[in-house]
Amino acid sequence: MQHETEKEAVGASRRRGPFRVGERVQLTDERGRMSTIGLEAGKAFHTHKGFLAHDSVIGKVEGTVVSNNEGVEYQVFRPLLSNFVLSMPRGAAVVYPKDAGQIVTMADIFPGARVVEAGVGSGALSISLLRAVGDHGYLHSFERRQEFADIARGNVEAMFGSAHPAWNISIGDFQDEVVRHEAPGSIDRVVLDMLAPWECLDAVATVLAPGGVWINYVATVTQLSRTVEAIREDGRFTEPDAWESMVRGWHLEGLAVRPDHRMIAHTGFLLITRRFADGVENFAIKRKPSKTNFSQEDLNAWTPTSVGERTISDRKIRRAARSANAGIQIKILEESNH
Repeated sequence: MQHETEKEAVGASRRRGPFRVGERVQLTDERGRMSTIGLEAGKAFHTHKGFLAHDSVIGKVEGTVVSNNEGVEYQVFRPLLSNFVLSMPRGAAVVYPKDAGQIVTMADIFPGARVVEAGVGSGALSISLLRAVGDHGYLHSFERRQEFADIARGNVEAMFGSAHPAWNISIGDFQDEVVRHEAPGSIDRVVLDMLAPWECLDAVATVLAPGGVWINYVATVTQLSRTVEAIREDGRFTEPDAWESMVRGWHLEGLAVRPDHRMIAHTGFLLITRRFADGVENFAIKRKPSKTNFSQEDLNAWTPTSVGERTISDRKIRRAARSANAGIQIKILEESNH
């Protein structure tokens, strides 16, 4: 039983009790199609089969079934984290739940941990990291673009219902900013989701505590290869490990139980290593000789264009930022009316 003086965890109230104005809810129709909406008094959710008044959901308990004006029924639940991150407004591609789960577990992100991450994108991974470090932990996120930071801030606050006490976000290049903000050896975990993590070797080695974990999320084999060789050559980190995860759902209908035709296959690679204590001379891991002197042709394969970095239009980013912050404005308005 929770002690009377113990503060409720941030976001806990958003996961319990009746639905409130400003919350996002998940509607599932009779064919299993899901839609996520933000509740606004007097508004309605429209489809080609009629409309569902938001007021018919506001005040209801979770797990309710409601009907629209045409009698179409919907199951109403709060979206799970995995549902939320795949339906929230985005400017950049999100880290899929299967990868976020691997990052939290394999990097051992624990309650109270001091973590830094870059880049933030739309905030999907930030939400998982904040869930892991808890209210008394520390997450400092670095993002190069203010527009992405605004989208991430809106999504994080929509998920938790307010600004998270463990979260700070700074604008700028990680390798320049992290050493300005964080003391040497003060960080437990470093999580990088960026195009060229090998450029951050010195910054990571500076702020990461001995025994600390550095985990990278990269999209392509060429990025993976260059990061691994840079870590090996540096000498301040353990031999890196790399893997990818794939998730395949199953079709369940009577005796017709079989794998789904579609699956979430490759999304990215995860690469993990740990920091040695200063002054430790690492012994060489026995492995087959590898090519460490790269030609210009090799280096050209690691440019943003070659690795398939997509350009996102400013218009799309502005639209995503407006959508991400809409839920916050609704909540602020609701509180001001009280």
